[in-house]
Amino acid sequence: MEVIFLGTGTSHGIPVIGCDCPVCTSSDPKNNRTRCSVYVRAEGARIIIDMTPEFRIQMLREKLSTADAVLITHTHADHLHGLDDIRPMTFRRPMPVYGSTRVIGIIRRRFDYIFNVTQMGGGKPHIQLNPVEGPFYIPTVYGKLEVVPVPMLHGKLETFGYRIGDFAYLTDCSYIPKASMHLLNGLKVLVLDALKYKDHPTHLTVDKAIAVAQKIGAERTYFTHMCHDIDHAKLLSELPDGIEPAYDGLRITL
Repeated sequence: MEVIFLGTGTSHGIPVIGCDCPVCTSSDPKNNRTRCSVYVRAEGARIIIDMTPEFRIQMLREKLSTADAVLITHTHADHLHGLDDIRPMTFRRPMPVYGSTRVIGIIRRRFDYIFNVTQMGGGKPHIQLNPVEGPFYIPTVYGKLEVVPVPMLHGKLETFGYRIGDFAYLTDCSYIPKASMHLLNGLKVLVLDALKYKDHPTHLTVDKAIAVAQKIGAERTYFTHMCHDIDHAKLLSELPDGIEPAYDGLRITL
């Protein structure tokens, strides 16, 4: 399995428009964060988790050209509003898109033009919506790949993390219920929300993310969805062994 971090930033992206803080003006490329997403290669399948507003730029930057499925964690704009840019990948076949029943319903309403009959030449993606509430399978060249949704709370909003084999991706969460913690046993790699140092009502802080990571006990943990309060090098120097901040373009193998 290979995991490519397409983006590791929060909803504003970094640099933030109009901000001249030390992180937004940093010369360290690891402080330049597009919105949060990953690309996973596993057992012959190519999977994108979340469709950011920079999706097209991220794919071109990483020289990636196609995918077999899209997983959506929730419908906030920074995780969904790049969906239209999947068009070039859907000329020959529809792209399967998976998410909770609620998420799929919102996609159908928010992107209604995709599903309505429109004039020729309007150019729109061809996607196949798949509501899921428990483990499901993505077809691969070798058979099928199991994906396990991990229900979490993002403040009061339920979001999905996703587990694929020994890898789990948990962004945009402030609390992971006990039942979901059981779905995370035996991980080799965990990617976890860590928005900022100060308390936030809908995200894990750095300290809380460290505590959650240590409780889950993955061999390696990478923090993502980080805002401009966080300087990459500074945070890296502060974290315990086995935990580090991710950055755009980081590639890891399991």
